[in-house]
Amino acid sequence: MPAFITLDSVRADTPDGRVLFDNLNLAIGAERIGLVGRNGVGKSTLLSLIAGTSAPVSGTVSRAGVVGVLPQLHAPPPGARLADLLGVGPAWDRLCRIEAEEGTPETLEEDLIEADWTLPGRVAAALGEVGLSRRDASAPAASLSGGQMTRAALAGLLIAAPDVILLDEPTNNLDAAGRSLLADVLRRWKGGAVVVSHDRALLRGVDRIVELSSLGATSYGGGYDLYAERKAQAVAAAEHDLEAAERQVRQAAREAQIGRERKARRDAAGRRFAAKGSEPKILLGAQAERAENSGAREGRLADRAAQDAALAREAADARVERLRRLAFDLPSCGLPAGRVVLDFDAVGFSYPGGPPVLTDLSFRLAGPERMALVGGNGAGKSTLIRLATGGLEPSTGTVTRGVRAALLDQRAAVLDETRTILENFRRLNPAVGANEAHAALARFLFRNVAAHQAVGALSGGERLRAALACVLMAADPPQLLILDEPTNHLDLDSVEAVEDALADYDGALLIASHDEDFLDAVGVERRITLRPG
Repeated sequence: MPAFITLDSVRADTPDGRVLFDNLNLAIGAERIGLVGRNGVGKSTLLSLIAGTSAPVSGTVSRAGVVGVLPQLHAPPPGARLADLLGVGPAWDRLCRIEAEEGTPETLEEDLIEADWTLPGRVAAALGEVGLSRRDASAPAASLSGGQMTRAALAGLLIAAPDVILLDEPTNNLDAAGRSLLADVLRRWKGGAVVVSHDRALLRGVDRIVELSSLGATSYGGGYDLYAERKAQAVAAAEHDLEAAERQVRQAAREAQIGRERKARRDAAGRRFAAKGSEPKILLGAQAERAENSGAREGRLADRAAQDAALAREAADARVERLRRLAFDLPSCGLPAGRVVLDFDAVGFSYPGGPPVLTDLSFRLAGPERMALVGGNGAGKSTLIRLATGGLEPSTGTVTRGVRAALLDQRAAVLDETRTILENFRRLNPAVGANEAHAALARFLFRNVAAHQAVGALSGGERLRAALACVLMAADPPQLLILDEPTNHLDLDSVEAVEDALADYDGALLIASHDEDFLDAVGVERRITLRPG
């Protein structure tokens, strides 16, 4: 089947002229593609090139089909209705005017001619497919939660039925049920789809993974698990090549040294022979010239071999660096086994004048235990977290906080966006000197000038790493980390780096997350399931 979208030798730059990627070639047909890559590499830029909302610096993007985009809706436009989120507002209004017999005979006749009588059925089918079957298309969009708005936007794509759909981190506002529903919709999609996501469960259902880097796009057939396996093989092969290149550098250095020592011995022997005065000067001069030429030739060959080996090592090192995952470790917090970290005893909570959010909730977190808060959107996870941190006090029951805790949400609100990483570290740890602060941040991969980056310019993974550094490298580090949807806005490399670090953390963890892969990777031992109401 011919491709819907073809990108040929495409280059894209940042607004300040930095090259994001160059010579990128990609064809998109009736298939599901998972687009991955480190934050800042240009995944969203590539989606805009495919959609036609921006143009490449060089190369061409050819489209043989209609492209639809799933927008990231943080808040609906003022006065918007569900029908507007579905993209059918004017057509829906026309049907409503006909039903109410509104307008003049002329406008009513025009409405009757232009009316799409199949629309109500298609709207109902699409809303049912995304779990919003009870919603009225005329209802205000403001009545929808963030996850419901994402579902509504997805229903709009189902109604429009474009040839290719583009989805940029579609699971960020979805609970477990919403994620499962999205995966089902994507599995049944008959056209082309490009999904930027770090959700490994979603990526397991795609036909291939395309990894974006500064070098272009590399395609891996199959879903996430096969991609991860092949990436591990590529890393192992690259590290093997680097070891071989380093051996070549050492061998070239040894051979160059041997050549220099051999030449020095020949030179010394020549000088001793010349000192005897038994040969004519002209013969001695010719011998010296031949020796000099031979030594120079050997020196040039040795230098060339050393240069070639150094270039091979540099290329191998760059390949390893491009493939190697981020890695950092967390310091010990010294939490004793059995120490009560957090205790909820018959806790209930209601906001003033509102219904109960939590009712008769009891649990205890002790020692370096890992616990997850799971449940649908609106089930009370955020309220429970605020009770755990002391941001709220319970309406009934008691909350006992046994150790110092730190809350890290998906936007790392503990950091001041207007300051650099180093300034934030010293603001939160005023007793630490500049050299100690630099050393602490280097442990979290913010070395030298990287520590002077403004927080507002950081990617999601960098923000979380900076926040972890600022709270865990304190003189009195927290023994309980509370994480609220920590994997939202992270790329796969950052997610895996955080997983590895938290898996070795010796403190307690309380995590609100819909990412089951993440919860399993950090060793969650218990789950508290919350339900709305």
